[in-house]
Amino acid sequence: MRDLYSNITSLPALAPAVQTAAAQGATIDTLGAGRLAFVVNTGAVAGDGNFGVKLQESDTGSTGWTDVAADQVDSTAPATLAANSSYRLGYRGWKRYVRLATTKASGTSIAAGAVAVIVPQTRPGA
Repeated sequence: MRDLYSNITSLPALAPAVQTAAAQGATIDTLGAGRLAFVVNTGAVAGDGNFGVKLQESDTGSTGWTDVAADQVDSTAPATLAANSSYRLGYRGWKRYVRLATTKASGTSIAAGAVAVIVPQTRPGA
């Protein structure tokens, strides 16, 4: 079996917490990244919570955040996240900075957290 552990980096993307409102996760710098994906884990949903996730991108990492175009995201996440589930979102865009954002349509809360998984660029001939 191949060793995945030695070929990836993981970074906190959304601190595990009970989310009661829409939130933006940590800024992930894609410099040197060959591939980037986010893994979202959910826990309990309270009060018919209707929460979702999306990816946002920026050239500067501090301003100009926009939603990533749908054709630049691979996702297993439904529009409304379910309790006690895990989802993957892959980024195919070209911006330097990316973050995960939660959305809230209604309800009380959801327990959620996420990590970014980065595979470094491979060097030609490596």
